[in-house]
Parts: sequence; C-alpha cells; structure tokens
Amino acid sequence: MMYIAEAQPPVVMIAPEHITAENRLAVRRLALEFLERSSQARTPFVIDLRSTKDIDASGLGILVLLQKRAREYGLVTRLVGPSPVVREALRSARLDYLFEIVD
Repeated sequence: MMYIAEAQPPVVMIAPEHITAENRLAVRRLALEFLERSSQARTPFVIDLRSTKDIDASGLGILVLLQKRAREYGLVTRLVGPSPVVREALRSARLDYLFEIVD
C-alpha cells in the first residue's frame, strides 16, 4: 500500500511494504507524482519507510532516481523510519549518504 498524505506540510509519501521489481513501475509512477507535489509546495521530499519490510536493487534504483530528481528541484530527500533491512540495503550499496535519514 502506498499513498500520499497531504494533511499538513510537509507532504509525506507512505511507501509500500515491498519496493521490489514486482511493483517498481507503480511505486515509481506514484513517487514521481508525489515529488512533483513536493516541488510545487517547496517542501522536503519525505518518504515514510516505516512500513517497508523489503527492498531490492530495483527499489534502491527508484530511491536514487527520486533523490536525483528532488535535488534538481532543490529539495532534500528525507527517509523516515527505514527498517533495519532498508538501512542495511542502503548501507551495503553505499547509498545512505544520499539521503537525510530520520528515525
């Protein structure tokens, strides 16, 4: 499940339980829509990963793409509550430095 919460700034994207090859197109599409909303609101690009239990190389690729696009808009990419599995995947791929990670 993934949705965009807009009740109060910043706008927060709630990531699905799995960010993998199986759902990469849907995650990418919705995340890019969310990024556009964040850029218009000039708020940090916030992805809530508290529910995400699994991420593969495709999922990491999506996060990198989103971070790059956010940077083009002048936005910070903030990952909220990544699980130990997600943190380890980011660390193992040496991508953790790209993101602001908040517990």
